[in-house]
Amino acid sequence: MPKRTLGVALLIAIAAVLGVLAANKLLGPSRTGHTQWPATQTVTLLPTPRPLPEFSLRQSDGTQLTQGELRGHWTLVFLGFTYCPDVCPTTLAQLAQAQKQWAGLSDTLRPRVLFVSIDPERDTPAKVGEYAHAFHPDTLAATADIPALEQFAKSLSLVFVKAPGEHFKENPQDYSMDHSAQIVVLDPQGRMAGIIQPPFQPELIGSDLLKLTQAMTK
Repeated sequence: MPKRTLGVALLIAIAAVLGVLAANKLLGPSRTGHTQWPATQTVTLLPTPRPLPEFSLRQSDGTQLTQGELRGHWTLVFLGFTYCPDVCPTTLAQLAQAQKQWAGLSDTLRPRVLFVSIDPERDTPAKVGEYAHAFHPDTLAATADIPALEQFAKSLSLVFVKAPGEHFKENPQDYSMDHSAQIVVLDPQGRMAGIIQPPFQPELIGSDLLKLTQAMTK
């Protein structure tokens, strides 16, 4: 992928995120459509939750993960890949710290973390699951073919691109994956409801998701 193309893709992703943040700031808490939810410290709620197009990802156990299966829970979605040297393992470790804070909730309410590999060429569903579960056993792990992943990422205002390494021509496995680092928040109806920007603060993520989940039962 040429550097210019990569730069444009990442700029598009940044613009989308900044648009969300600007809209939220301009509308203010009382007009975001989330008056039923408590104030959050690190989750930025969108002015209006955005329905996602239908998607189908393959989970680590071989079953399909569809939009309907995410309903009833708050879900944190993070894109990455198992060969990621720093951002992915760091983020999954931070999310695992947040997950400990809601471990006492029942399975029917507990927030979910979904790790989606955008490197299906090297990451099989089983490998993605083994990788994600090493950080926390409750983490959902999935992947799909590139067209399905691109559609899924686009629906969340995220991007990813293949970044060939110095010896890519001689070794097709010499590449990395550049991808958006934001965490996307899905509401209990499976809609895109917010984002969390890095740097991540596990304590605040855990606290926000606990409050949002508890508000579901009121």
